[in-house]
Amino acid sequence: MTTVWAVLGVAGVLVVLTGWLPGSEAHDVALTRGGPVLGFLVAITVLAELADRAGVFDAAAGVCARAARGSTLRLFLLISVLGTLTTIGMSLDTTAVLLTPVVLTLTDRLGLRPLPFALLAVWLANTASLLLPVSNLTNLLAVQSTGLSTPQFAARMALPALVAVLITVGYLGVLYRRDLRTRYEPPPVEPIADGWTFWVCAGACVLLAPGVLAGGAPWAVAVVCAGAAVLVFGIRDRRQLVGSLLPWRLVILTEGLFLVVSAVARHGGSRLLGDLAGHSTLATAGVAASASNLVNNLPAYLAIEPAVGAGNTTQHLSVLLGTNGGPLVLLWGSLATLLWRERCRARGVKVKASTFAAVGLGGVPLIILGTTAALLVTS
Repeated sequence: MTTVWAVLGVAGVLVVLTGWLPGSEAHDVALTRGGPVLGFLVAITVLAELADRAGVFDAAAGVCARAARGSTLRLFLLISVLGTLTTIGMSLDTTAVLLTPVVLTLTDRLGLRPLPFALLAVWLANTASLLLPVSNLTNLLAVQSTGLSTPQFAARMALPALVAVLITVGYLGVLYRRDLRTRYEPPPVEPIADGWTFWVCAGACVLLAPGVLAGGAPWAVAVVCAGAAVLVFGIRDRRQLVGSLLPWRLVILTEGLFLVVSAVARHGGSRLLGDLAGHSTLATAGVAASASNLVNNLPAYLAIEPAVGAGNTTQHLSVLLGTNGGPLVLLWGSLATLLWRERCRARGVKVKASTFAAVGLGGVPLIILGTTAALLVTS
């Protein structure tokens, strides 16, 4: 991750300078389509980071631990709810980057095996990201291309999203059932360091999704919510407002991906993926999942999107089933998974690539089949 952003940034510049991607198309990709997506990415990252510093995620995890009353299985289910809500309302990267370390710290404190909870976090970061445009950057791109409003998008994706979450929790619960039979001592209530920053950030996090559902542009709603968090920290604890809050490496990486993949798609990549997907909803989801695991889900979506028939909303949405729910076999399948692995390593939890792949190979086909069936029901 330390050099990938720089490589992709340089590659993005080169495809434009060499003419491999014409200037007009580069402008459309980088600014017209990429601008709102990157605006949302920056704002949601700032909001999530400040909410974490205000103790919002720690408090939520603590509530789950006490509400489970010592049952590891109940804690697993409550963390599933928390991870799902975080992903839906604040994007998969928030779950991967901020909720993961909170959950791992909690399991260490309670003396529980961390692996089931670590995998639960990264699986829900991906599979729970189907419901709203703000849940995943691929969704923001899909809304642009399909012309669906946020309520229309949510209505079409509600059943697939529910199925994806239920399969995720059920599959991992069965896989790690022995670990979930244990018990722990519920933790005491931790005091809130500063009520103003805590409640303003918590409110901003909660209001983000309703604001988008009410018709606000995702980037604009995220900017307002992040602005509230910045304002309260500016008043209460200005030292937290540092330049590192801005995810400039992610911005460069994402823009580089947009430009490079658009160039590859223009020179035959989209045609190849389109031929493999055909007009089948299930095949499209399968191709999208396979491509996501091979080259990352955001490039996979950008490459497949031009190959999907114009006006075929169901097939457009089936691409998301693969790019959101499918990249769970190889560790580079999604940016969220790469960020998650870094957070796991920082907490001393090592997840082998072979373990991750074995779990994914067993569960991803269930996700693709289940969500495709659910999408066809809503078409």
